[in-house]
Amino acid sequence: MPPAAQPDIRAGRLSAQDYAVHFGDATPRLTASQALLEAERCLYCFDAPCATACPTSIDVPSFIKRIADGNLRGSARTILESNPLGGMCARVCPTENLCEAVCVKNTQESKPVAIGRLQRYAVDALMESAKPQIFTRARATGKKVAVVGAGPAGLACAYTLARLGHSVVVFDAKPKPGGLNEYGLASYKTPNNFAQREVQWLLDIGGIEIQNNWKLESPQQLQALRTDYDALFLGMGLSSTHQLGVPGESMQGVQDAVDFIATLRQTADLATLPVGRTVVVIGGGMTAVDAAVQSKLLGAETVHMVYRRGPETMTSSRDEQEWAQTHGVNIQHWLAPVEVVGEGGHATGVRFARQAMVGGKLAPTGETQVIAADMVLKAIGQQLGNPVLAQAGLQLQGGRIATDATGLSSLPGVWAGGDCRAGGQDLTVEAVEHGKQSARAIHAQLTRG
Repeated sequence: MPPAAQPDIRAGRLSAQDYAVHFGDATPRLTASQALLEAERCLYCFDAPCATACPTSIDVPSFIKRIADGNLRGSARTILESNPLGGMCARVCPTENLCEAVCVKNTQESKPVAIGRLQRYAVDALMESAKPQIFTRARATGKKVAVVGAGPAGLACAYTLARLGHSVVVFDAKPKPGGLNEYGLASYKTPNNFAQREVQWLLDIGGIEIQNNWKLESPQQLQALRTDYDALFLGMGLSSTHQLGVPGESMQGVQDAVDFIATLRQTADLATLPVGRTVVVIGGGMTAVDAAVQSKLLGAETVHMVYRRGPETMTSSRDEQEWAQTHGVNIQHWLAPVEVVGEGGHATGVRFARQAMVGGKLAPTGETQVIAADMVLKAIGQQLGNPVLAQAGLQLQGGRIATDATGLSSLPGVWAGGDCRAGGQDLTVEAVEHGKQSARAIHAQLTRG
């Protein structure tokens, strides 16, 4: 396909009604009767594999049994005791790869219990009740803990520490707390400002202060936090994105998919957000899927999602890939970008080199292909990218913070969790578990006789 002659990036491609429909709730909550019928499908297994598969170890059979019994408040308590961000995780967790993947109903009926949707049903019922906060703080310990990053890991750590009686100050670089829950997820997954409603529920426990627009820019800042607080948890996520490293990458019309999604999430009127008529998204992960689908929903006529390897190595789940395809996204494999082509300083397409596995290694075949694009979105992964951490003496592993099983770093009194911690899966639910476990380890150290 030849490059487009005239780049076409503009806003207002759809009617107001279309925007509302396209960015409504992608998976509406279950009705009461649907939830009851689904809960009664559960076998309430002893030593249930679904609970073992959950990174936060939610007692899945127990919370589902409470739904079947009509005890939604008790169900939500079971969920939130293990996962304080259970509402968001119910919306964005790849349950098809975790709890639902090991549900015994897969072998009996070829269809697992809808664990994620039942979890959302219970937590939403609590959040919308007259008294949504079901936990109370322990007696104040007099200890102060600093948390850097108000994403899933930092919020889970802060909430767990606050429940245990500690005072927590959360420092975050963004204007709003929430991290990727607020800035990095597709709007149709978390409509109606759910990320901020969940943050408010977390803050309602008391003892947590959030300082926004605070950036870690020097080793002195980190040392000051270590000096002024009794412990420090780092949960700042991944602050920078990988670059393509090809000619033409700096042209107009080329941007990071993460920035595109963040802008979309913070745009009140989507009719004002420009999108290309033809969009190319480079990458094979969840961010690539979210960027590609939302480009289509904004009115792009053609959207290509291009990945350099085969489908079996894509980090987005099979369900996510099918979701993209059902929304008209063309997924292409075995193509690696070698050049962004353009005219007058604006991108008009991307030249790709076809790839193949040769001797177990990825190699170009010699064939190239140009895919036309008014807009090019880069979604090839993120990195920690903050030199301050190494300068402060933190040991890094693969560009992320090295820790023990509890999240303790190489610096005494400093823990880390979430995407910035080495060895993780980059999942929201795993970040929550990191924050929770580190909070418990911090509590144990601060209260040690």
